[in-house]
Amino acid sequence: MELGLELTTILLLGLAALLAGFIDAIAGGGGMLVMPALLSIGMPPHLVLGTNKLVGTFGTFSASLTFIRKGLFTPALWWAMSFGTFVGALCGALLIYLMSAGVLKKLLPLAILLAAAYLAWPRRSTAEPLASESAPVRSVSRGVKLATGGLIGFYDGFIGPGTGAFWMAAAMKLFNLDLVAAAGVARFMNFISNITALLTFMALGTIDYPIGLTMGVTLMLGAFIGAHSAIRYGAPFIRPVFLGVVLLMAGRLLLMG
Repeated sequence: MELGLELTTILLLGLAALLAGFIDAIAGGGGMLVMPALLSIGMPPHLVLGTNKLVGTFGTFSASLTFIRKGLFTPALWWAMSFGTFVGALCGALLIYLMSAGVLKKLLPLAILLAAAYLAWPRRSTAEPLASESAPVRSVSRGVKLATGGLIGFYDGFIGPGTGAFWMAAAMKLFNLDLVAAAGVARFMNFISNITALLTFMALGTIDYPIGLTMGVTLMLGAFIGAHSAIRYGAPFIRPVFLGVVLLMAGRLLLMG
């Protein structure tokens, strides 16, 4: 696909991706910036979904690698949920490909707005500071991990806005993790669903590679900065930054509609 983008538009897309990577690494929801940005330049809905996955994979890979290197996430402890996420994302990506462009044009903005409304709603966290990652992981049954991964993975493969933040909420609720530890879980699981959906969309030919790769590089930089910021400043920094962007994005979508 050739959109013939002007330099100003390319720069704005790069800026949106940079901010999306930063926010996504902190608390999830970067897709709520990337997808509207792609829709605003007239990209067809199926290409938006595939290109968004290409862009998002850069960020989730960079952020999850940072959490692993810092010792805040151990992939081997989460294999059951990773497998469930893989299966769910594959099914979701295949299903969304079968939907018509007309339905997607109505569904995408609605899904983003609903995700923004849910994530902006104040919720009280009862999670205590994390002492050991292995204890809370092993306290939850394998079936619950598979089901959780399957459901959220399916949502991410199907449409995706706010997936990272949904993962954070699930990690805190099911495993009693603090915000920083939950962010590590969210980034890695989001990477699993992103790469699964990306490979599916690559096989189906619904990706704009020039735009996706350009935005992916800037998003990866934003994710690197965001992950280090989340680790350094913790919960007091995470929620206000994310909610501010969510509210701005919801307002932008309302104006676009």
